[in-house]
Amino acid sequence: MRYISTRGGIAPLRFQDAVMMGLARDGGLLLPETLPAISADTLDRWQHLPYQYLAREILSLFIDDIPATDLEELVERSYASFAHPQVTPVCKQGEVYILELFHGPTLAFKDVALQLLGNLFEYVLARTGGFMNILGATSGDTGSAAIAGVRGKAGINIFILHPHGRTSPIQALQMTTVLDPNVFNIAVNGSFDDAQAIVKAIFNDLAFRDAYQLGAVNSINWARVLAQVVYYVYAYLKLRKQGASSVDFSVPTGNFGDIFAGFVARRLLPAGCIHTLILATNENDILTRFVSQGEYSRGQVITTSSPSMDIQIASNFERYLYYLRGENGGQVKADMEGFAATGTLDLSAFKAQIAEDFSSRSVSEPETIATIGDFHRQHGYLLDPHTAVGVKAALELKDANRPVVCLATAHPAKFGAAVAQAIGSEPPLPPALSDLASRESRCAVLDADIDAIKDFVVANALR
Repeated sequence: MRYISTRGGIAPLRFQDAVMMGLARDGGLLLPETLPAISADTLDRWQHLPYQYLAREILSLFIDDIPATDLEELVERSYASFAHPQVTPVCKQGEVYILELFHGPTLAFKDVALQLLGNLFEYVLARTGGFMNILGATSGDTGSAAIAGVRGKAGINIFILHPHGRTSPIQALQMTTVLDPNVFNIAVNGSFDDAQAIVKAIFNDLAFRDAYQLGAVNSINWARVLAQVVYYVYAYLKLRKQGASSVDFSVPTGNFGDIFAGFVARRLLPAGCIHTLILATNENDILTRFVSQGEYSRGQVITTSSPSMDIQIASNFERYLYYLRGENGGQVKADMEGFAATGTLDLSAFKAQIAEDFSSRSVSEPETIATIGDFHRQHGYLLDPHTAVGVKAALELKDANRPVVCLATAHPAKFGAAVAQAIGSEPPLPPALSDLASRESRCAVLDADIDAIKDFVVANALR
């Protein structure tokens, strides 16, 4: 298996090289040259596998430069820290199924990928004798999950940018109370899109990138997406075991990474296994507008109770664009350069194809809070605001003939204020969060200025 750039400007890479490169050196995103196909017979064989075994089977389709025994150990170690024996359990709640992705160490779906990615980085560096300075931006949960994945690991320093005051208080504390000497938090005076733009610009400074051996943990890293493909297949197999031949998924998304993993899973599985991918957005509806109108156009970021989705530029969109453009890297390069210059990209000629790939619903802030309250009253089950966006979209768009699985992306206790607004009281804090407010924290507050961020990295990086 080899990996190429969405913009067509690099030679094919092996998996380990793709993981360490993160963002392609031509500014594109990495993808496998071809996607494997999974047969119905293979699904029969996988039907009863525990999560870790299924993960090894799926990952091995994309990884041929890590010995099977080493991959097995990496997977086992990555998911040993999860509190639930099924890692990502599926439960029925009323008219929908909930895929619980919040049983990892930071209580967010990002743990599923970032526990594995941290171990992959450590594995490769141990064999090369190298070092890495990880640079990433987070709208909420990626930062704490990335930090949890690499804290204390030899040969790795990590720098995480988050928008100052625009994450939930618990999300910020989960990052800034980690005091390991290899962890550096930067609160940026600006939006997540500002922070993400700085990170991408620094990665595209190839001389700086090479001098400091920069590595990526955002979902621009293909390993992040690959790890997330597993839980779509796992959830589908759970419902297949119950007699479902076709399943829909509702995915709260802002950066397009999680739903792109579903898009990959849909292409891997036999036709019809995953029927519809419901793309659920909050009031930051760039992706819903894209699905409904065929126009991808930047707007103003709106602050909501689901801050991980408060995004107007979806960094993984380029991967989907690659397939929409018939795997034409040159056209994708031209598209993305045009979008960077104008803030808009007209893809209305592809509306029919887009409609086959996704349905979409933008969920307002009042609808989000109401959904948390209604779902709790009806089923005794608490949703975090991101998951509530997905559940509301699923209830509106679901097909009565197919089960719909809603991705629960974070523990509700991480968003206590929104939950309290919905049900009248904050949820109890699980042990992992109960003493965060009393812990010492460390964070640099910097302007959204590329030179200021570079100077901070230079002063603290491994070399």
